[in-house]
Amino acid sequence: MIEEVVNQPPPLADYNLFERDRALRDGAAREGAGWAVPQLTAFGAAVGGEEMQYCARVANDYPPVLHTHDRYGRRRDEVEFHPAWHTLMREAVGHGIHNLAWACPRPGAHVARAALAMLASENEAGHMCPISMTYSAVPVLRQNETAAREWLPRICSNIYDPTFRPAPLKQGALFGMAMTEKQGGSDVRANVTRAEPIGEGAYLLHGHKWFCSAPMSDAFLVLAQAPRGLSCFLLPRWKPDGSVNAFRIQRLKAKLGNRSNASSEVEFEGAWAVRIGEEGRGVATIMDMVQQTRLDCVLASAGLMRRALVEALHHAAHRRAFGRLLVEQPLMRNVLADLALESEAATLLAMRLARAFDDNDHAFARLAVAAGKYWVTKRTLAFVAEALECLGGNGYVEECVMPRLYREAPVNAIWEGSGNVIALDVMRALAREPESLDRVRAEIRLAGDPRLDRFTDEAARDRTEAAARRVAGSLAIALQASLLIRFSPHPIADAFCASRLAADSGRAFGTLPAAADIDGILDAAQL
Repeated sequence: MIEEVVNQPPPLADYNLFERDRALRDGAAREGAGWAVPQLTAFGAAVGGEEMQYCARVANDYPPVLHTHDRYGRRRDEVEFHPAWHTLMREAVGHGIHNLAWACPRPGAHVARAALAMLASENEAGHMCPISMTYSAVPVLRQNETAAREWLPRICSNIYDPTFRPAPLKQGALFGMAMTEKQGGSDVRANVTRAEPIGEGAYLLHGHKWFCSAPMSDAFLVLAQAPRGLSCFLLPRWKPDGSVNAFRIQRLKAKLGNRSNASSEVEFEGAWAVRIGEEGRGVATIMDMVQQTRLDCVLASAGLMRRALVEALHHAAHRRAFGRLLVEQPLMRNVLADLALESEAATLLAMRLARAFDDNDHAFARLAVAAGKYWVTKRTLAFVAEALECLGGNGYVEECVMPRLYREAPVNAIWEGSGNVIALDVMRALAREPESLDRVRAEIRLAGDPRLDRFTDEAARDRTEAAARRVAGSLAIALQASLLIRFSPHPIADAFCASRLAADSGRAFGTLPAAADIDGILDAAQL
């Protein structure tokens, strides 16, 4: 006799990630991307569908494989992916997540693209690495007229072409990045890779990279030491004469998470490259890319939060314990409501940061993106762990999506600068670009709430290095609170301010004060 399975939630499949996310829908429209709602709705349906959820799982179950040589002993240096990866990539490229604002420049294009990126990350975050780097490479490429003329039309193609052949023969191209080395890590000025000039802006690169993201890409932005100092280079997989470049993939990283995506160690054996920007100004040149990818860290983290929240809400709405549904039990309701606050705050901040790129508001973005990247990525780790716990043992087994989300959660806090690096960058912005604090303060004051003004003033007062994390986190919280006060239902804004601005904030999720309108928060958060 087959035992009947009871008191288990039904599968969460075939739901529209965009239509069911009020904060994202409203945020995208408010920040200038209302025109993109049809595309966002279609994409939300696709990535919430059974096929794309299957591809997300399988792409992580069968990670990429490196082939350094062919069977005859010749260098091959190719990465092989499961077909599920290619399906994910084809969908992302087809919707222009790698190029939208560059291929179709119009008001709100960065916001529309940000919403697409967040939705894609909710389903599967690993494949967004090459998508993000390709998108972020464009501002750097524009600093070299010849490189821009050659590569931007390929990036602006919405055809995914994973074939390994020279870029001029392909229907589209993707970019990777290689900055860090064994001895330096985040301290890229300690890089030892050498760039030997050979004339007409071309160089031969000799050295290594300890972390090269997406080595299957068609070209890379690389840092190396030129005669006048650390410089930025464009290194293609194939040389202009049609031969394979001396870009040697040594091994793929065995990572905690992000398993669907290939990350690698590489060596350059006289690899041909062209300089982008001035010699000796490599960090300044590549910072335009770094700023954009930091935004993508916020987007991906907000997507992970949202997916974890949806899973927790779905489980609690169908699982019974001690005579009641979990969602009916006061303590679980407090936990779910607290998670809902954090997810909405991350989403609103992500959409507002994206609008800064549409507005070319460099002063605001300089500080707000760094503070947002620091705080949202940090909160994601605790958030996903708490959401996983809402599912109990069901959340701890690999058949569930929660372990994948949990493994994925730390990467955005590390990528493009770990916590200390980002917090110190916030302090650098406060010291060197005071107009950035003026712009952030002006945004916060739009809420008209004296609590936020006091909170912000207190946070920005301490400029010591030891206070950097507290300052960065406080500025992000103040921005989130301002956005929630202005644009979210009152129960959400009130509870967020009461719990996040208090002196004892930072305790575990599920500790909202007794005065919090739990019912109002959950009503606003339900699927």
